[in-house]
Amino acid sequence: MNRVTRYFIAVFSVLALAWPVYAGDASAEAPQVDIKSMLFGHIGDSYEWHITTVGDKDIVIPLPVIVHSSTGWHCFLSSRLEDGPYEGLYCASGGRYDGKIVERDADGNEVRPFDISITKNVAGLMINGLIVVLLILGCSRWYRKHDVLNEAPTGLAAVIEPVVTFINDDVVKNSIPEEHSARYAPYLLTVFFFILVNNLMGIVPVFPGGANTTGNIAVTFVLALCTFVAVNLFANRHYWKDIFWPAVPWWLKVPVPLIPFTELLGVFTKPFALMIRLFANIMAGHAVILSFVSIIFLTVQMGPVVNGSMSFISVIFGIFMDFLELLVAFIQAYVFTMLSAVFIGLAHEKPEAGKND
Repeated sequence: MNRVTRYFIAVFSVLALAWPVYAGDASAEAPQVDIKSMLFGHIGDSYEWHITTVGDKDIVIPLPVIVHSSTGWHCFLSSRLEDGPYEGLYCASGGRYDGKIVERDADGNEVRPFDISITKNVAGLMINGLIVVLLILGCSRWYRKHDVLNEAPTGLAAVIEPVVTFINDDVVKNSIPEEHSARYAPYLLTVFFFILVNNLMGIVPVFPGGANTTGNIAVTFVLALCTFVAVNLFANRHYWKDIFWPAVPWWLKVPVPLIPFTELLGVFTKPFALMIRLFANIMAGHAVILSFVSIIFLTVQMGPVVNGSMSFISVIFGIFMDFLELLVAFIQAYVFTMLSAVFIGLAHEKPEAGKND
């Protein structure tokens, strides 16, 4: 047992013994923590950006609410809704539109107006998008001021260049035919850095991090939709021929188009897989980390020894999951980019020699 291990054991032992003296029977009266609300409050979206809680006061950043209801357009800060309905609008509590801004129709039913508010996830996307732009502009600034043939990159350029080279040479050029790779490289590099920055910022627990952007299925849906358009809008004739008239025995194509139907279904399942893979991995990672943190609050009424021991385990596993999420952030950005490049490459595949396109 090394010195560091003995030190931690001694510290936690002293804390466990001293807790009853200072806390008395406070643990028995400790308030119940709504773990479900805390978990889904982070994973879900909101009309405000919660920073922290000091005592009984929540420190939040109100965000712009922009909706079109039955009475016209409304634009105000979400803090206006704290004291009840404002201009006939309020946040639903429970039901179908839980947490969403609603109004009541003539029959008294809750209905959602047209909502284009700047929510936490939207604000997070804007901030993260700005970070990506600043990273790329900062890197390009170095290249404008230096001779790349005689100088090695330094600073930000030294970090960005190997990543750009790796994605361009080992992913884009290896997956897409040479004559088309340059056309799609900007899109794929943008997708990689955008997903990577959003994944990393989602792990940061303080503002401007913490927004669960890539763990939101609406965000991953749009990213997958972009790849879907890039694949199918610019595909060559051979790609569509292989879908509607593939090189299989005729009885698999007529009279029942079994293989063409399967191939056509694959056109939609590929981007669907991209959407679900990114969404599920990022959301699951956030949920696991928060679940470990929740152990501290769930065991607070079990006594100082149990709570102290479980808190120590919770912190250790939480740190481990944070490092694992760092790895997952890079892997998921790479996987999404790689699969997008592969799908685009398949859309530009040339027919085999001796066969008509």
